[in-house]
Amino acid sequence: MKFKHFNILLIFASILSLFTSCKGTKDVAGVKSMTENLSEKTDDALKLENSLLWKITGKDIKVPSYLYGTIHLIGKDDFFYPKGTLAAFEAAEDVVFEIDMDEMSDMGSQMGMLQHVFMSNDTTLKDLLTEVDYNLVNTHFSDMGLPMFMLEKFKPMFLTVFASGDIDMGSLMGGGSEEPSTKSYEFEFFELAKEMKKDVSGLETMEFQMSIFEKIPYKAQAQMLVEAIKAEDTGGDTFQEMVNMYKEQNINAMVSMIDAEDSSMGDYDDVLLVERNKNWIPAMITMMATKSIFFAVGAGHLGGKDGVIHLLRKEGYTLTPLSAI
Repeated sequence: MKFKHFNILLIFASILSLFTSCKGTKDVAGVKSMTENLSEKTDDALKLENSLLWKITGKDIKVPSYLYGTIHLIGKDDFFYPKGTLAAFEAAEDVVFEIDMDEMSDMGSQMGMLQHVFMSNDTTLKDLLTEVDYNLVNTHFSDMGLPMFMLEKFKPMFLTVFASGDIDMGSLMGGGSEEPSTKSYEFEFFELAKEMKKDVSGLETMEFQMSIFEKIPYKAQAQMLVEAIKAEDTGGDTFQEMVNMYKEQNINAMVSMIDAEDSSMGDYDDVLLVERNKNWIPAMITMMATKSIFFAVGAGHLGGKDGVIHLLRKEGYTLTPLSAI
């Protein structure tokens, strides 16, 4: 199966990744400073090895399960499998994503999700921004060949994904004959699961993930869009910064980025991350009680005091880094 069959869902996955993994768009330089001073910013007990792949053992687990931190979209040239990933994937009986990928592959479900692209109540981007900020956004997208009259009703969170130009909106929306320049770990794992005839399921539904953003006011989303554009215009590149952290498997740096104090999304951490992580733990415990599971969730969910790794350890499980560098 080619990525073009999943273009719409690639976009939705990238939205959630952006909001949970790189909300600190105001100060990319500040992220570097934070990662260089982790000893001052992070409790020693919460520091993790640089590893995206973790083995879960202990307590009542009969066979090991595995936890892998994904990045939902990454350039083809940057895509890689950390050591041990494919062996762990093959060893697991089932594969569990944030969302059931079988559901995501259904065209009817994809079309139904299109309603989540647009703002309700005739709200437009111009209603949410000052004249100065609106002109900034207008100029930015016009320079990218995307006139504002096409984008006025789009939810700002959707537009933020494409503000940097790192993700090709045209190719993801089905334009052209070439494959997208980006890849998705979820879809790569889904293809492998199909080839190996493994069952797949999800910790959440698509509908639930999209409902998360209904809890974030449009004005807050619009402010994040403006911040992303300003960062791009001043030479900041948050998307590439996130990719670099990912390739280094630096979970601690990802936590620092998410916790950036000047992020406009800081008030919504509980909705975007904490509540979801806590909801996943009982489901994960049930799933891995009798069989080996390969869990693939966004890397931004792994670290920190409310991250999946620490929450599982609090429940008495042992998590061992397998791809540490």
